[in-house]
Amino acid sequence: MTEFLPPALLPLLGALLIAVSRDQNVRAVIMTIASFGTIWLVWQIPDGVVSATTFLGYTIEVVKSSPVRQLFATIFALMLFVGGLFAYQQASRAELAAAFAYGAGAIGVAFAGDLLTLFVFWETMAIFSTIVVWCGATPQARTAGTRYAIMHIFGGVVLMVGIVGVAVETGSVDVTAMRADNFATWMILAGVLVNAAAPPVSAWLADAYPEATATGTVFLSAFTTKAAVLALILLFPGETILVWVGVYMIFYGIIYALLENDARRILAYSIVNQVGFMVCAVGIGTELALNGAAAHAFAHIIYKALLFMSAGVVLYRTGMRKCTDLGGLFRTMPLTCLLGIIGALSISSFPLTSGFTTKALISEAAVEEGLVYVYFLLLAASAGVFLHAGIKFPWFVFFQKDSGLRPKDAPWNMSLSMGIFAALCIFLGIYPQALYQFLPYPVSYEAYTPSKLVLYLQLLLFSGLAFFLLLPAMKRTLTISLDVDWFWRGPLYRLGYSVQNMSGTLTKTVSHTVRNQLGALQNWSLYYWGIEGTFSRSWPIGTTALWIAVLLSAYVLLYYI
Repeated sequence: MTEFLPPALLPLLGALLIAVSRDQNVRAVIMTIASFGTIWLVWQIPDGVVSATTFLGYTIEVVKSSPVRQLFATIFALMLFVGGLFAYQQASRAELAAAFAYGAGAIGVAFAGDLLTLFVFWETMAIFSTIVVWCGATPQARTAGTRYAIMHIFGGVVLMVGIVGVAVETGSVDVTAMRADNFATWMILAGVLVNAAAPPVSAWLADAYPEATATGTVFLSAFTTKAAVLALILLFPGETILVWVGVYMIFYGIIYALLENDARRILAYSIVNQVGFMVCAVGIGTELALNGAAAHAFAHIIYKALLFMSAGVVLYRTGMRKCTDLGGLFRTMPLTCLLGIIGALSISSFPLTSGFTTKALISEAAVEEGLVYVYFLLLAASAGVFLHAGIKFPWFVFFQKDSGLRPKDAPWNMSLSMGIFAALCIFLGIYPQALYQFLPYPVSYEAYTPSKLVLYLQLLLFSGLAFFLLLPAMKRTLTISLDVDWFWRGPLYRLGYSVQNMSGTLTKTVSHTVRNQLGALQNWSLYYWGIEGTFSRSWPIGTTALWIAVLLSAYVLLYYI
């Protein structure tokens, strides 16, 4: 069946054209056509397998559609348009081209009906997201990008080991629900969780994302982790261990975000926190929970990109990203401040924002399944999110003690892109049915009830009160938060360096010994077979005859014995 080509081909073509185009306006037209053309293609594809072939006896389902796949592909394509609008005047051609190829990989993952196609697009994301990081064009970006690439190569290898195992055991590579009950499926789960930034392999996110450009980080925030969430929805719905992996991610992200001084690292750890809600929902595995995971991923891409856009504008205008260097920017950047606050309220699940209408689905699913402890942990986590992303980020960047900086507000393209996403945050908060109708399962959930409104308002208001009461303790200093990447950036690096030195010393010693032995062998051979050697020089006739007689006698003696 070849009725439909993969929608990912259009943004890939767009990436190629962007790479060769020298005119900003032409690139803007290309990005717009590629983005909206992709959205149109996504919604032309009927449910089921619509493009397939065979490879080595396996059925390769290049394009397989379903409501959840279409939902993720739609937000990925929309992210390409709004992110492209945000970046097209400031980003380099290489960054824009890599970003569109990166988004194409995410869209390809969304429609992959088999594990081999999924792997190809999975690695496409890894390659081009690394390039986006490297486009930061600083020594820190180059080294962080290299570590990022190594981690994703490792995750890809683990994933492929699992895919091969499943193919051998089942004779199929279809993307279908499975259980982590053998080595192969555990490897697939582990490979996916690497991209989902599940600790202890999550440090790559906070390490690499903040080192990209002000525009590149916006794209990075949208694709890798959310494509991993979709993979979990398709492959491991109801896998119980994911509930606790998700809960751990939630609080891990909160703690590190509260400790951070770097504004973009705060938001990077916040990604881990928010993806934890989605992973937890996949682990619960009911229809309501999977709806919650998909809806929250959709909303998260929007409000997280909005937050990174506001942080990116600050970096673009001031060149600074540490909270200790910022403050008082609301005076000259009121629009960026306002739109950033909308994103902050949305991530905090404030009523009338998209976070409230999507995250509540996950909490409700925990209640329905009788997971009381999980429900209360999710509520506590909502308060923690308001602390670090809802208040800390805007307060220290825009409102704390005046830093004396008076930068201009965002350029028009950045303002417009932030405005689009801010409007979507409010629209999906006021009218959640606009999103609910596209979720994979029917939704009968009512987000706005008096009890829920009172609960969340109390939770958020007391969380805000705690922040300001503890403000002296919340102020950041010029410190570094050690994450698990300390092991491979510190001891493991020194171990590798020591091994390299030892191997170098050993190589020199062995080389010196071999050279000495070869020299001795050469001298010995020259002594006997050289021009003047024992067996090379001319012998007198008598000596020769004597040796012939001795050898002949010895032969005759041995023959008769």
